[in-house]
Amino acid sequence: MQILRPGPSSRDMRDFLSLLENRGQLRRIKAKVDPDLELAAISDRVLGLGGPALLFENVIGSEIPVAINLLGTFERVIWSMGLESAEELEDLGKRLSLLQQPKPPKGFKETKDFARVFWDLIKSRPDTDLTPPCHQRVFNENELNLNELPLIRPWPKDAGGVITMGLVITKDPETGIENVGIYRLQRHSAKTMSVHWLSVRGGARHLQKAASKGQKLEVAVALGVHPLLIMAAATPIPIQLSEWLFAGLYAGEGVRLTRCKTIDLKVPSHSEIVLEGTITPGEEVPDGPFGDHMGFYGGIEDSPLIRFHHMTQRKKPILLTTFSGRPPKEEAMLAIALNRIYTPILRQQIPEIKDFFLPMEALSYKLAVISIEKVYPGQAKRAAMAFWSALPQFTYTKFVVVVDFTINVRDPRQVIWAISSQVDPQRDLFILENTPFDSLDFASEELGLGGRLAIDATTKIGPEKKHTWGDPLKRTKGLESRVKERWEELGLADLKDKEPDPKLFGYVMEQLIHQKQIQKD
Repeated sequence: MQILRPGPSSRDMRDFLSLLENRGQLRRIKAKVDPDLELAAISDRVLGLGGPALLFENVIGSEIPVAINLLGTFERVIWSMGLESAEELEDLGKRLSLLQQPKPPKGFKETKDFARVFWDLIKSRPDTDLTPPCHQRVFNENELNLNELPLIRPWPKDAGGVITMGLVITKDPETGIENVGIYRLQRHSAKTMSVHWLSVRGGARHLQKAASKGQKLEVAVALGVHPLLIMAAATPIPIQLSEWLFAGLYAGEGVRLTRCKTIDLKVPSHSEIVLEGTITPGEEVPDGPFGDHMGFYGGIEDSPLIRFHHMTQRKKPILLTTFSGRPPKEEAMLAIALNRIYTPILRQQIPEIKDFFLPMEALSYKLAVISIEKVYPGQAKRAAMAFWSALPQFTYTKFVVVVDFTINVRDPRQVIWAISSQVDPQRDLFILENTPFDSLDFASEELGLGGRLAIDATTKIGPEKKHTWGDPLKRTKGLESRVKERWEELGLADLKDKEPDPKLFGYVMEQLIHQKQIQKD
């Protein structure tokens, strides 16, 4: 296993913008654009076309440019991590899996791998920057004005301007361990914003502990950071580890941090803008509605209010932002990369799972397809139960389809075949009722409480079947080898095994045929 991997030389968002521009993947927009609805509408259309990242240089109402769609393709997500291929993501996942659930190494090779991982941990420790770029300009409480930030409002019924790609940093009042999360913040005034986080998230837990101690919770928001730090903050990690350490593991070098001016928290030193403030436990305001990843407007919820009293920034800062909505969106591209990283981590925790996939069309977490090498009756149900409890983000996975390891989980044609040919709904559906659920899922009868469904689409064995099944169609290994050896002789060398092309899927072809028929009529 490849352990040591050189990372990018900087955690600077500007360096990533330069990389994209050099590779023809950045477009500068010099025309005036309104951050209220228009900017997101333009970006959404470009993203849907698989287009480049955008840098809006003339945003109405602000002197600060806005960068968006930096992670709008899977390719750019990989570049943000200093990588060039999806295979390298799984290598990274193998390394992280040793930290998620470490086991005593067996043999020299595993011992060597562990030694390299722990050496990587040493290299990945954060570094302190004594002359941070993010402190080039300082604004005290009287000078701070959030209305001067070009916060976008993506959808017509959204309640206000939002921060969507900021690192929200808090500290556990008991242990002192920092949490770095990606939460939506809504602007309420020139100095206040509400933060929307689920009760299971690190920031929410810290606020609960601060409340029990009768303390305010200090909060820093770092805007305009290198996308690699966004990836690290979105990765589920053991609660006792720091996202800064994981970001260092991602990069192959430690993240450069600096201490805030007025609160006891650290932020990336190359942040474009840093907001410093506090939350008083119990002080809440209505937050929302906003368009969300489900493709609907969310509800209005009372959420904690952050009172900001200090801001620092770089000279001529750039604001990084994004927006939610029905896929594809940037968050879906990020989820595809995380899926590759999760796979070895999931195998570490549940060895019987051979592969898994979270389709983008299912919001990258609502439906999971997992494959197992089945050896005993009831194993599919056990694998589904284990999946739901393996990692925090799988808590809200509504559907789990379990297939045999011979099925390519990323090919809908094979998965649909398995469901159609291996499933009897009377026998192979398993429902869990009234489980904790995503409050943004309006399909639930009661918000925050819903059911989950597992589908056993594996080959039935032992007492799972009461009659003989037909033999599966397959060719001998000798015939397959002979065909492979003759491939070039047959003039077919240009046809190679590859991931299924979505354009070949039947339903897509039917849509195209249907559209042509409408045009013809």
